[in-house]
Amino acid sequence: MIEAENLTKEFFISGSDTPFKAVDSLTFKIEKGEVVGLLGPNGAGKTTTMRILCTLLSPTSGTAKIAGFDVSNQPDDVRKNLGFVSAGTGIYDRLSPEELLQYHGRLHGVDDKTIKERTANLFAILGLEMYRHRLGAKLSTGTRQKVSLARALIHDPPVLIFDEPTAGLDLISTLGLLDTIKELKSLGKTVLYSSHHCSEVEKICDKSLILKDGKIIWFGDWRNQEPNAQGLAEFFQKLSGYTTQPETMSI
Repeated sequence: MIEAENLTKEFFISGSDTPFKAVDSLTFKIEKGEVVGLLGPNGAGKTTTMRILCTLLSPTSGTAKIAGFDVSNQPDDVRKNLGFVSAGTGIYDRLSPEELLQYHGRLHGVDDKTIKERTANLFAILGLEMYRHRLGAKLSTGTRQKVSLARALIHDPPVLIFDEPTAGLDLISTLGLLDTIKELKSLGKTVLYSSHHCSEVEKICDKSLILKDGKIIWFGDWRNQEPNAQGLAEFFQKLSGYTTQPETMSI
């Protein structure tokens, strides 16, 4: 459902004649119903990769497909099959959650009857019924994020991409969002989940896609590689070569 082959993105930096490779020859495939965690330090290429998959950036070379549709040649078809949620919820302050879902449902060509049915179902699942008519400006951060998730699901896409969706959320809201993603998996949705929190990825993801310097350094189930590791964070630390131990100091 999510495929990349030799996916590369270069940027030219002012003052340099050599392009910077933010994404360097990524090749991977995520199957239907899989939840894959996207990990890596700052600058590893995670956000650039997701922006390419969401058709917000064009690749320099290589290909990427969502549900069989090419992100460069068939962007409209990609968007029809994709839902995107990030930490920046982008909820309209002057629209209520109900109005927001109606608006975005119509943008995706969903008929009003189906929008009404899906809205009722999503509000029930996400606990949003009591906020149905409240303006976006008056919603808490956690509630806005739930509305953002509902918006991403209103057209019932088979593929979902989450870019650090729990940033700024409290513990209860975070756990609720993770439980919702588990439910989406049970419904056969394919999810790419980016996070700086290994505990979140460990809790909900089948596999991990780990980037460093724009390249893949691991793709698979870390448990099969390091069954004795204390957790994904320890595996990530060993694999990437980073250490939390301070260097020896001399005075």
